[in-house]
Amino acid sequence: MAAKDSDPSLGFLTKKETEVKLPRPTRVKNKTPAPIQITAEQILREARERQEAEIRPPKQKITDSTELADYRLRKRKEFEDLIRRVRWNISVWIKYAQWEESQKDFNRARSVWERALEVDYRNHTLWLKYAEVEMKNKFINHARNVWDRAVTLLPRVDQLWYKYIHMEEMLGNVAGARQIFERWMTWMPDQQGWLSYIKFEIRYNEVERARGIFERFVQCHPKVGAWIRYAKFEMKNGEVARARNCYERAIEKLADDEDAEQLFLAFAEFEERCKETERARCIYKFALDHIPKGRAEDLYRKFVAFEKQYGDKEGIEDAIVGKRRFQYEEEVRKNPLNYDSWFDYIRLEENTGNKARTREVYERAIANVPPAEEKRYWQRYIYLWINYALYEELEAEDAERTRDVYRECLKLIPHDKFSFAKIWLMAAQFEIRQLNLKGARQILGNAIGKAPKDKIFKKYIEIELQLGNIDRCRKLYEKYLEWSPENCYAWSKYAELEKSLSETERARSIFELAIAQPALDMPELLWKAYIDFEISEGEFERTRELYERLLDRTKHLKVWISYAKFEASAMVEDDMGSDLPEDDAQESILEEKRQCIERARRVFEKAINYFRTSAPELKEERTMLLEEWLNMESSFGELGDVSLVQTKLPKKLKKKRQLVTEDGPSGYEEYIDYLFPEETQTTNLKILEAAYRWKKQKTSDDED
Repeated sequence: MAAKDSDPSLGFLTKKETEVKLPRPTRVKNKTPAPIQITAEQILREARERQEAEIRPPKQKITDSTELADYRLRKRKEFEDLIRRVRWNISVWIKYAQWEESQKDFNRARSVWERALEVDYRNHTLWLKYAEVEMKNKFINHARNVWDRAVTLLPRVDQLWYKYIHMEEMLGNVAGARQIFERWMTWMPDQQGWLSYIKFEIRYNEVERARGIFERFVQCHPKVGAWIRYAKFEMKNGEVARARNCYERAIEKLADDEDAEQLFLAFAEFEERCKETERARCIYKFALDHIPKGRAEDLYRKFVAFEKQYGDKEGIEDAIVGKRRFQYEEEVRKNPLNYDSWFDYIRLEENTGNKARTREVYERAIANVPPAEEKRYWQRYIYLWINYALYEELEAEDAERTRDVYRECLKLIPHDKFSFAKIWLMAAQFEIRQLNLKGARQILGNAIGKAPKDKIFKKYIEIELQLGNIDRCRKLYEKYLEWSPENCYAWSKYAELEKSLSETERARSIFELAIAQPALDMPELLWKAYIDFEISEGEFERTRELYERLLDRTKHLKVWISYAKFEASAMVEDDMGSDLPEDDAQESILEEKRQCIERARRVFEKAINYFRTSAPELKEERTMLLEEWLNMESSFGELGDVSLVQTKLPKKLKKKRQLVTEDGPSGYEEYIDYLFPEETQTTNLKILEAAYRWKKQKTSDDED
């Protein structure tokens, strides 16, 4: 029973004797973390250190021929049993044959190899191993026999042919190797096989034989690569005429091949090396005429390089421009509305300096009007007109054509649906550069009439202002405000113009009209500009009235703070030029400062009162207002009274509130709440009232 269970691979020990017994896993009761933690790296290192040595079968020492015979018998029996079980496993056959070889029993080894080949003769690895064994042990004829059978049965496995030829060549049997090559060539192998045969003949200086093989090679594989190799071979041997003949024959047969570009390039480079420049140029031109342009990129690049090296300036430029012109023509033919391609094409023609051709491309480009009257389709197209006008003005220096371009462009744009301020302004600026002020005014007037835009008004006003035409500026501002009465920028700039002309009443009237508008885009900027205007004029009473009017419209925190700061600083400009004696003047200034501070305090009191009564939920704004007041009182120095504000300051409280989303409650968030002094008193009164009610209820219960 023990012999039956024993395993030869374990030295005839039973599995029970060799298995490693692991300790039974213990159940963990206390799952609290240990005070000293260990890492996974430590666990792996300890496992590695404590790993036991691998159990191997003991080595056997054979002392006499009887033991050797027993050992061989046992091993052969094992191999035969294994083969019976897994007959199709080739590795078992190879191990068996190699073991027989190690025992120097070559007849038995050959027998095993032959039996293996009967199982799977298509496995070329078997043939390779078999032949290598024969060669290693110097059985040359046996090896030849094996190789011969292998290449007969498997002629499409190149490795077998290579090994067979290599063996014969190592033995110095050149004729035999050549004969094997010839046998192989009858099977028409791939290019590498033919090239190996050619290299073999070249190694032994058999040039004529190699040439003959090349002829058969190009017949068997009529590809561009094969012909180029043949021509290079002839060139290497100094046969220029033969090499040229190879290229010519190749072009006759393969001119329409998809790899013909490589053939033409190789032919042209060959002629260059032979100093035949004209021949090379003719080949390049012939190739460019016959090969489709999509496959001729390399050819174009090489032709340009060739012209740079051997041609004149015109030839070089024509080669480069011709190539790129063809590419752009293809692109605009496929998609005439691809304006980027037109831009590139125009830039190419501008660089060549041919005005007629450039104008022709521009005219073709602007003829491709966008199909839909939507601005997004026209945004790229309009730059074709802009570039055309700039080209005529700057490069061609033709003012009349430039004027015509602008006129046609403005006529083409559908101004009732959309317009481009840039075109109007560029046309007007062009007329100014031509000293045609009347024409510029006419263009800008048409722009305001047909398609008024902010940019046009601003630029027109800027031009008239630079020319000193104030009445025109006023008229333009009036038009501007008629078109866009909600534009605070226009109102501010109009008032600023009048102020710069010392027309205070006019500026004030403009501001009054502006703030009376029912809708404004940025009213805060307009009110600020009006207030700053009145302050700069020293009209403090008017400024106060403005602040009061603004507070009737909005009670925003910033308005209150700005009002208070104004009142605090109003004293700086007052009574600075007094003629009183120095002591009286100082006293007067102090009195004025106190009045200003009182007025600022009244503004703050009014603001605090508003936030307390009308907007009690705006606690943060109220706190910011108090902090601003406190800072202002601190800045007053001795005249300030910080205690006035400190009694009103709230307490900061951290509170939590529940977050509610669409799916329901989703946790809590912290927020800052402010508790003001009057709220604290109210809270205390509520607690006292509740206590009083509880006491009264308890007394009545006792009486009952």
